[in-house]
Amino acid sequence: MTISDRPIPHLEGAEHRWVTVRGVRLHVAEFGSGEPLVLLHGFPQHWYAWRRLVPLLLADHRLICVDLRGFGWSGQTSRGYDTDSLGEDVLALLDALGLDRVTLVAHDWGAGVGFRICQRAPERFRAFLALNAAHPWTLHRQVLPNLWRMWFTAFIEYPVVGRLVLRHWPAFTRYLLRRAVADRSGWLDADLAEFTEATQTSARAGQALFWQYVVREIPAGLRGTHRRRRLTVPTLVMGGEHDPVIPPAVLRGGDPYADSLTVTVVPGAGHHLHEERPEAVAESLRKLIAGTG
Repeated sequence: MTISDRPIPHLEGAEHRWVTVRGVRLHVAEFGSGEPLVLLHGFPQHWYAWRRLVPLLLADHRLICVDLRGFGWSGQTSRGYDTDSLGEDVLALLDALGLDRVTLVAHDWGAGVGFRICQRAPERFRAFLALNAAHPWTLHRQVLPNLWRMWFTAFIEYPVVGRLVLRHWPAFTRYLLRRAVADRSGWLDADLAEFTEATQTSARAGQALFWQYVVREIPAGLRGTHRRRRLTVPTLVMGGEHDPVIPPAVLRGGDPYADSLTVTVVPGAGHHLHEERPEAVAESLRKLIAGTG
């Protein structure tokens, strides 16, 4: 297991620590105190993805920003990048931190992990906010016309090739980040550089993440496995009107499989709502938590 020796970016109030669970050291950046809020990043990012949201939530919450296995400053292992394993890491982390029940916020791939653990251990989660991610019960008639949007995965998912692309073609990662937002001018050069360099060091994890989706999640979806797993955690899915990866049409159709599932589409936004509309995300999260009593 290896851990990145890159400098950790500074964010006011952050306390960094490493917690060993299931044979991997997970890096956690914590802020504030109060009701615990766990945040899971997507690809190609790490804990620093939440830098614009943290100040908006700091007053009332203990924020626990996790680097998933292999990303950021968490340990890089040879395996364990499938959704179930990443979810087991998060649940084990909650145990290690002594957290019985938390609110979960997750983006992109992190939200895929979030759906899985909310289904598996609903008693551990008060509420779940999923950003720019499709729920597990997407309808084929909505997904098939939008498969072309995933063209870029062909450069990432295949063993050897994917690692080479992520490690040695940084312009590709910058392009993915820039194309995903509605207003590209919103990215700071320094932030693009941070996430691009981090992706180069976590190339193994990035490629493995996509490959495990191909060999595990796609077959499970075709078999209808997820339709047999009900979601009982109050959940809000937020999407962007101009999301080039997960368009609003794909977010529909989950109501029959959940006790409380709401979908909101943010006008004028893309695939990184926490970057593009942090105020809207924070306000929606407050309303979600207030609605749980």
